[in-house]
Amino acid sequence: MNAAWHLVQTKSRQEFRALRHLENQGFACFLPTLLVEKIARGRTETCVEPLFARYLFIRLAPDNGNWSAIRSTRGVSKLVALGGRFCTLPDACLEALQKAQHDAPQRLFEPGERVAITHGPFAGLEGIYQLPDGEARALVLIELMHQPQKVKFAIEVLRKAA
Repeated sequence: MNAAWHLVQTKSRQEFRALRHLENQGFACFLPTLLVEKIARGRTETCVEPLFARYLFIRLAPDNGNWSAIRSTRGVSKLVALGGRFCTLPDACLEALQKAQHDAPQRLFEPGERVAITHGPFAGLEGIYQLPDGEARALVLIELMHQPQKVKFAIEVLRKAA
């Protein structure tokens, strides 16, 4: 039989560790990731995060034999099984995920999106996100005295409006 892609559940926030240790053992693995904008130390940073928290894919042949080594790998919780059978995925599924890797970062805010101001003199107000203004600020359109005004805010005081 041919090798198939199987689903591995990792320990919390240890997807990259599990990937590294499985690959060091010679297994073919795939961890779908995406680029995400986050606020760190008052600045926006682009970081790589797993697309599926706590999961990665491993290619195994049914005659491989020693699958117990996978469960004892650092960062791995278990091979996912349903009804006593290990979960497999079609190659086409994984190929689509591989092609979609890192197209563009997922932005914190998109122009035109409603944002809430959480701190400072304008706390509690909502506005419309316009564009980033440097690494640590953003331009937001808010209504003051019945007039739309463009105001610069530190990026960490903004949240998506509910």
